[in-house]
Amino acid sequence: MTAGQALTVRTTSPQETEALGARLGAQLRSGDVVALSGELGAGKTVFTRGLAEGAGAGGHVASPTFTLIREYHGRVTVFHADLYRLDTPAQLVDIGLEEILDGDGVTVIEWAEKARHLLPAEYLWIEFRFTAQDEERVIEFRPRGPRYEAIVARLRGK
Repeated sequence: MTAGQALTVRTTSPQETEALGARLGAQLRSGDVVALSGELGAGKTVFTRGLAEGAGAGGHVASPTFTLIREYHGRVTVFHADLYRLDTPAQLVDIGLEEILDGDGVTVIEWAEKARHLLPAEYLWIEFRFTAQDEERVIEFRPRGPRYEAIVARLRGK
């Protein structure tokens, strides 16, 4: 399956990054998979905080770096995984990532490049990049599959 048309967005503050996440979260439903990639501190957790809020699962969203997976309940359950500290594919199995991907809820994976082989055929890949400006981020949405192409088209405003 080929990737759909990418959307690139620039945000200039954590608040804008969070608001963009909320716009996405409002469109998500159980079974959706969002794969996040980008350097440490690029805004993945801030974006996820907004996504959880948009999905109706707000509250305190923190990086699950040490707990690895957090769960937020609302209109839809959001499973937030952070794979930063994992080194081997066996560790992905140990933390139950496969079960979460097959489960009931939205799965958001930080450092998703470590789990590419576990991702379903269709998902939304989001890349976070720093710019020369302190708070500015470039966020690129790369949909894989018709559902995610439609979501990205709505984010684009079409």
